Amino acid sequence: MKRPGDRERKKGATEMLVMSLLDSRERHGYEIAKLIVQRSQGELRYGSAALYPILYKLERRGLIDGRWVEKPGERRRRFYRLTAAGRRELRALKADWRRFLDALVRVAELAP
Repeated sequence: MKRPGDRERKKGATEMLVMSLLDSRERHGYEIAKLIVQRSQGELRYGSAALYPILYKLERRGLIDGRWVEKPGERRRRFYRLTAAGRRELRALKADWRRFLDALVRVAELAP
């Protein structure tokens, strides 16, 4: 069930999620979308219309690099990898999210 604010919360986390999945190795957009669904157990889903603009934005900002790969008998795919600047940004984003989530838990657990 969708709740008010789900869209805004999801939008704010997208860059961190994408960069987190690119931290270990390069991936193409479809694989990134599929992994987000799998690892979130279906709670988060990104269609092409939402995911690809984020990938293009991260690439323009120099946080990820993309390259086209063509394999015989397959369609051409763009693979993305995290840059050094992207790794620095990812560390900062994760720290921000960790502080935010910790604060939410502290407030929720202390609430009467």
